[in-house]
Amino acid sequence: MLANANLHSPRMNTSIRCACALLATLAFALPAAAQVARNFPATALRGTIVFGQPPEVTLNGQPARLAPGARIRGANNMLVLSGELAGQRAVVHYTLEPLGLVLEVWLLSEEERAKRPWPSTTKQAQAWEFDPVAQTWTVP
Repeated sequence: MLANANLHSPRMNTSIRCACALLATLAFALPAAAQVARNFPATALRGTIVFGQPPEVTLNGQPARLAPGARIRGANNMLVLSGELAGQRAVVHYTLEPLGLVLEVWLLSEEERAKRPWPSTTKQAQAWEFDPVAQTWTVP
């Protein structure tokens, strides 16, 4: 009889309600989070990267290196370790640090790759106009 009394305690009912509320929140939040558009900086260029043994990469056919502390984000915007990508090729947006090392990399989703035009050189980025809200470039 004592075990049965614990199932009907106010504390147990509150715990069950909290757990149900948490699960319901997660069920709705996870799909919504997957659909959030990413905002890229105006300094982000588009290119093709091939990941070698870290920190080595090939960027647009040229040897390059990842900067210490480089951040690589997958299409889901979660951080990815460079070692997990060894041997893979991807279309990306990337930024460079002042010494020319690759600082940030975003692996692009299908929708992001479809956004055109996107500059592939610093010269293009300086000549074109960027709308940070719409995440689009306009070629004059």
